[in-house]
Amino acid sequence: MTYLLDANIFIQAKNLHYGFDFCPAFWDWLIAQNAAGVVSSIEKVGDELEAGVDDLANWKNARGKAFFHPADDAVLPALTQVSTWATNQNYEPAAVATFLQVADYWLVAHALAHRHTIVTHEVPAETVRKIKIPNACIGLGIACITPYEMLRRERARFVLGGAP
Repeated sequence: MTYLLDANIFIQAKNLHYGFDFCPAFWDWLIAQNAAGVVSSIEKVGDELEAGVDDLANWKNARGKAFFHPADDAVLPALTQVSTWATNQNYEPAAVATFLQVADYWLVAHALAHRHTIVTHEVPAETVRKIKIPNACIGLGIACITPYEMLRRERARFVLGGAP
């Protein structure tokens, strides 16, 4: 299984549970899992992280295209499929227009094109004002989980100290 991470995974990790200063193991785990072909994200998410001009932007820049993949030929038809889905739902026109302009749209299309599982903190919501990633995933048949589900499935362990 390959996981595609939403921007909020990185941002909340840095700001809350896995800060660079006290939980470097999380970031090391992401790097190792990316090298193993298990975890990655997309260029548009990387652009959002880079806009922060902080430690997270520096971390993103050190990872490059190996972690934050650009769109490829398989993604382009998926963009059309995601756009068609979004416009055929009952969302307000402003919600659709916003969705089609942000990284979420590209993330969903990339996951659809490559059969990846999206990892996000977002939860489905019955609203017409914003297209949430999990709602798009449900509508398009894409797997979508929380970061904690991913960490458990992959048996990530962040253990203090050395071996006994």
